[in-house]
Amino acid sequence: MTEIKFSLEAISDLQQTKAYITNELCNEQAAVNTIAKITKRIRMLADFPASGAPLFSIVGFETDYRFLACGKYTALYRIEDQTVHIIRVLYGRRSFMQILFGEPDDN
Repeated sequence: MTEIKFSLEAISDLQQTKAYITNELCNEQAAVNTIAKITKRIRMLADFPASGAPLFSIVGFETDYRFLACGKYTALYRIEDQTVHIIRVLYGRRSFMQILFGEPDDN
């Protein structure tokens, strides 16, 4: 089984998501459910680390990042040896190109 490690940024992403849904949308139960669904999906990577699609398939340049759809969110990760490194967990409408690479998203 592969180990899963979350970056500080990914942990912050999850905390911010929970806070936003709880405070701005006034729905603590939805926040708890959303985070549970995201983390359940990410935990599946322990058994199937390559189940996320290669990011290079949509960005047009070589990168070792992969992405995994988690409902309305996207987990961006890398596989190194027997470890999956969760780099970011972003809302689907955010520009991951800008966030990851500092480049504008031309789509």
